[in-house]
Amino acid sequence: MKQVVQNYKSGELAVLDVPVPGCKPGGVLVRTAYSLISTGTELMKVSEAGMSMLGKARSRPDQVAKVMQSVATNGVPATYRKVMGKLDSYTPLGYSLCGVVEQVGTGIDDVKVGDLVACAGNEHALHAELNWVPKNLYARVPDGLAPQHAAFGTVGSIALQGVRQGEPRLGDAALVIGLGLIGQLVVQLLVASGVRVVGVDPDPVRCELAESLGAAACGDPASAAVEAAVAELTDGHGVDQVYLAAGGGSNQPVELAARLCRDRGRVVDIGKCRLDLPWNAYYEKELDVRFSRSYGPGRYDPEYELEGRDYPIGYVRWTERRNLACFLDLLARDSVDVGPLVSHIADFDDAVETYRRLKDGELKAVAVLFRYPEPAAEGETEAPVVTVPAVERGSGAVAGSGRPAGTPVRLAFVGAGNYATSMLLPHLAQRDGVELSAVVTTTALSAANAQRKFGFARATTDLDAVLGDPSVDAVFVVTRHSSHAALTRKALLAGKAVFVEKPLALTEDELAGVLAAVEESGNDRLQVGFNRRFAPLLQEARTRFGARTGPASLRYLVNAGQLQHGSWYLQQGTEGSRFAGEGGHFIDAASWLLDADPVSVYAVATAGNEDLQVVLRYADGSTATISYVTTGAPGFPKETLDLVADGKVLRLDDFVRASVYSRKRWVSSRLPKARDKGQNAELAAFVKAVRTGGPMPVPLESLVATTAATLAVRTALAGGAPVTLARAR
Repeated sequence: MKQVVQNYKSGELAVLDVPVPGCKPGGVLVRTAYSLISTGTELMKVSEAGMSMLGKARSRPDQVAKVMQSVATNGVPATYRKVMGKLDSYTPLGYSLCGVVEQVGTGIDDVKVGDLVACAGNEHALHAELNWVPKNLYARVPDGLAPQHAAFGTVGSIALQGVRQGEPRLGDAALVIGLGLIGQLVVQLLVASGVRVVGVDPDPVRCELAESLGAAACGDPASAAVEAAVAELTDGHGVDQVYLAAGGGSNQPVELAARLCRDRGRVVDIGKCRLDLPWNAYYEKELDVRFSRSYGPGRYDPEYELEGRDYPIGYVRWTERRNLACFLDLLARDSVDVGPLVSHIADFDDAVETYRRLKDGELKAVAVLFRYPEPAAEGETEAPVVTVPAVERGSGAVAGSGRPAGTPVRLAFVGAGNYATSMLLPHLAQRDGVELSAVVTTTALSAANAQRKFGFARATTDLDAVLGDPSVDAVFVVTRHSSHAALTRKALLAGKAVFVEKPLALTEDELAGVLAAVEESGNDRLQVGFNRRFAPLLQEARTRFGARTGPASLRYLVNAGQLQHGSWYLQQGTEGSRFAGEGGHFIDAASWLLDADPVSVYAVATAGNEDLQVVLRYADGSTATISYVTTGAPGFPKETLDLVADGKVLRLDDFVRASVYSRKRWVSSRLPKARDKGQNAELAAFVKAVRTGGPMPVPLESLVATTAATLAVRTALAGGAPVTLARAR
C-alpha cells in the first residue's frame, strides 16, 4: 500500500510503498476514502523538517532536554545513534480521515466490514491507503453524511473540545482569534450553541468566510473594527470567552484576549501560540485561563486509546470517541457545514506536490482533502502473493543446522522499535556473514524504515509467512514485553533459533509455556538479551578478580530514574512492572559474576513500590543485593557494582571504569569511548552459535533461573517472605 511520509532530518516528503498494517485485536483495519490535511499542525511539522539542525533544536527545546539527559545516562555515541536514527527515519503525516472497514479485529462488535467510519489519531488515522484503528479512535458515520465531510471528524473534535472548555451559554458573546481550520469550526460550533461571535484574523478572505458561516463580525487584530464590534455586542463589558485558535510566535493574541475579555471571563487556548500572559491585565480582570487538550478526555492515555478502556459516561460525559461521534452527528444534522471550508481536493498520488504548493503559499487553503483510489476489484491483488512452505513442528529440526559452509546466517526481526534500531541492528548490519532477511512489525512504516536503513530483504506485517520461511535461521523478538513469551514460543515451535530481548516472560505461566514449546519441538536454541555479562570491561574485571574460594557479597545499585509521562513502561497492567521488565539484566549479571544461580529471593519496597531492595541468596552462602531505585539524582551514574570476596573487591562504575583491589590493585587504564554494555559481543556469540550449531551463549537453565528469580520478586513483595526457587541449579 502507499503512505505519505516525511524524513525529519532531510525534510524529504514522499508517497512510500509500505506493508499493509496487521489487524490487531481491539481495532479495525480501515481503507481510507478521504483524509484531511491539517493546514496548521501538519504544515508546521513540514516547515520544521526543512530547518537546519540548530533550527530544529530551537523549535523543540523539550526534545533537546531529553537528548542531554540521554547523554548523561548512555553517553554521547549511543545517544547520537539514537537521535540520528529517529531523525533519519520516515515519519507519518495525517490524523483525520474517513474510510470503510475492511477487516474487524477480535473483540470488536460495534462495526462490521463495509461500515463507513471516521478515524482519529496521529498514529492511526494517517495519510495511508489502509490504517489499523483502535476501538476508541473511530466512530460510525451517520447515514447520508458524505465521506469527504466525515473526514473532518478529528479536527472537529479538537474544536468541539475547545468550545466545551469555554463553557458557553445561550446569549454569550465570544471572540475567536485565528480563523484557520480550527477557528472556522469553533465559530460554527459557538453559533450553533446560541453564542454571538466576533472573529479575528489578518486574512480578509478568512474573515469573510467566518462571517458567511455565522460570525457577527470579523476583522484584522490591529483594526479598531474588532474592538468596536465587541463593544457593541456586549454593551462595553467585553466578551464572555476568548478562544485562541492562532499559531505563531506573536504574543498579540493573548494581549488582545485580555483587552477584550470581560471581568472574570475565560480564555481558552486551543492552538499553539505564544503565551506570555501580561500579569497585570490578567490579574486585574481575574481571567480564567484554560487549555484544551486535543480531541478530549482519553487523549494520551494508552489504556483508553490502545486498550479500549472507556471512561464511564456518568463520570466523563465527553471523551475522545464521544466527541468524534457528536461532531459527526452535528454534521449530519447540518448544524455545522464543512463544505465551504474545503479549498481543494487532491488525488492521493499528488500528495507531495500538494504539500509543496501549500508550503510555498501557491495553494491558499483552509482545508485540503486527499481522495484515495478505489480498491482493486475482487480477485485482483496489489502485489504477488508467495506461498512459503511451513516448517514441520515437533520434529526437533532447527533452521540453519547443516548449513553449507560460507552461507550467511539469515535473520528476521519481529519488532523494529528504538532499542532494536539503535542498539542491535547497527551491529548486525555491519557484521560479515549475516543477512537481514525480513523485518516484521504491526505498523507499516516502522518496517519500511528498518528495511531502508538496515537493508532487510523484505518488510512485512505477516509473521506467519516469515516463521514459515525455511531460509530464515533465527528470529529476533524485540517487541513490547507482553508479547515476548508468546512470540518466542511461536518461533521455537517453527524451528527457529530465537533471540528475545528481556524479559523472556512476565508470569510463571508464560515461562512454563516457553519451556513447553522447547519440550514439544525439541528446539532449545534460545538466547535472552542479558547483555551485561558480555560487556568487555566487566569481563576483564572478572578475569582480574580471579577465582574465589569463599562466599561473596555483591551490591548492585541501579539508578533507574523516573520515566517520562506516557511511556509504555508505565502500563503495568499489560507490560508488567519496571523491575519485571528489566530486572533480569541485573540478576543475570550478578549470577554470572558469582558463577551460580540463586536459590532464594527476598524483596522489600518503599511506599508505592517505586524503590526496591532485592536480596538473592546462593547455594554457597553468597548474597547479591540489587538496589533498584527511581528517586535518585539523574546526574548520578545509572549502574554501580561492588563484589567482595576473599579479601578482594571488584568495582564497576557505569561501564566506563572498573577496578579490582587485591594484593595488586588494577584500574582500567583509560575511559572507553562509549559505555559498552555488551550488545555487540552478545550478538557475535549468538550469530556464531547459529552458524556453527554450537552451544548457545548462555545455557537455557541459567536463562530460566534468572527469569524465575525476576518473577519471584513480585511474589516476595506480596508475601513479605523469601521465595525459594525450585529450578535453581
